[in-house]
Amino acid sequence: MDRRKSLKAMVAGTVTSGFMFSGCLTDTEEKTGAATDVAQNEGDNNYDTTRTVEELEYEKKLREQDDYFNEHEMATIIVLADIIIPAEGEYSAASEVGVPEFIEYIVKDMPHYQLPLRGGLMWLDHESNKRYDKVFKDASEEEQIAIIEDIAYPEDVKPEFVQGERFFSTLRNLVATGYFTSKEGIEYLGYVGNTPNVWDGVPDEVLAQYNMKYDQRTLDVCIKPEERNEIANWDNYEV
Repeated sequence: MDRRKSLKAMVAGTVTSGFMFSGCLTDTEEKTGAATDVAQNEGDNNYDTTRTVEELEYEKKLREQDDYFNEHEMATIIVLADIIIPAEGEYSAASEVGVPEFIEYIVKDMPHYQLPLRGGLMWLDHESNKRYDKVFKDASEEEQIAIIEDIAYPEDVKPEFVQGERFFSTLRNLVATGYFTSKEGIEYLGYVGNTPNVWDGVPDEVLAQYNMKYDQRTLDVCIKPEERNEIANWDNYEV
């Protein structure tokens, strides 16, 4: 199975719960700030295009907080994120689309993630030191993968690696959520959302099932994809 199929299977399966976060990361901090100014100073109601003033103020406070993860912890998260979703072809690795920053934001928005993630990072360094006499981020790629292989598969994990498995499963959910809610991640999945398309009318075979057909006027006015952006004139139209 190639990486694209593997990631789609992961999204559909084990990481589904990762998409249930109430907090989300906006495209850019500057954009959020601009939205806040409009909502507070120019708007005539309590909303911008997507959120209330209270929600925008809450996000602003979160972003003003000091970073939870220290430099070493964030460097380790970057390594792990790129192990979980590496670069492939035209698609960037998780760290290149803001996933580590997303995780930093989430632990502020949902503090119950803080200690489990910090504890998991400590466990990972302890395990790496025990095996290779170096912290995880400084281990070779082969050494890192050897540790990850022991904690990446919940059904097969050995008892001594249960703590590592719980940490890695949590982090994997967060990485997948951050990646697949980014612009590039959505493009990777091929999700187009509510995008206008060309409609050629109900297929003839379906109309035939109900002994129906379009009248010529409807065909001439409506079923013309090349004119779908034009406003139809229904003057003198008779049913």
